[in-house]
Amino acid sequence: MILLWPLNKGTDDVVKILRRKDVEEIVGLSRSTIYKLMSTGAFPRSIRLGPRAVGWRLPDIEAWIEFRASDVG
Repeated sequence: MILLWPLNKGTDDVVKILRRKDVEEIVGLSRSTIYKLMSTGAFPRSIRLGPRAVGWRLPDIEAWIEFRASDVG
């Protein structure tokens, strides 16, 4: 599920927010690996959406993928 999240109050600017399962599918990593990488600073931090919900900003995930791709080749 992709959510739209306002960037600034009073503007129409939004950023897409990915839920955990979407992030797992996009990056090809398991939940435990994602959280392990987050704890070392090697993966974008999640943002809290509610008491029991987190998500990742799509631009952060895209930047991480680009960084990994440039690191490989």
